[in-house]
Amino acid sequence: MRWLRARLAQVAGERGSALVEFVFVALVVFVPLVYVVAGFSAVQRGVLAATAAAREAGRALGTAPDVATGLARAERAAELAVADQSVEATDVRLAFAPAGADCAAAGSYTPSLAPGEEFSVCATVTVRIPLLPEFVDANTATGQFVVETDRYVDR
Repeated sequence: MRWLRARLAQVAGERGSALVEFVFVALVVFVPLVYVVAGFSAVQRGVLAATAAAREAGRALGTAPDVATGLARAERAAELAVADQSVEATDVRLAFAPAGADCAAAGSYTPSLAPGEEFSVCATVTVRIPLLPEFVDANTATGQFVVETDRYVDR
């Protein structure tokens, strides 16, 4: 029984130290952890926005009656898809690549919407990490969608 009283006397001298330890652990561990989770979610949101923008732009372009209307529809569809992921619509760029090429070759190709034509739509979205300055925009996400126009359509 004497050892119990001695131990309780030692514990009484440490009263309030748990609060200090908790605050220290919260600042050192939890705050950076929350920032890392927020950063990863921003990157994931950008990837989803790029994929959705490429898919919706490709669908809008592939079903358009002519190239000019299709390009306008594709731009608007990409803006809506990116805005749906809470990413600024000014941060999206569309480019087109011929069949079999990847997004690195996109940019100089313009689809003609000929029956049976196959091409890729590449949407590049600038990903902004929270609490970083605006000029740090080197992070981009690119989505690709392959479009094959209908073979049996009159244009």
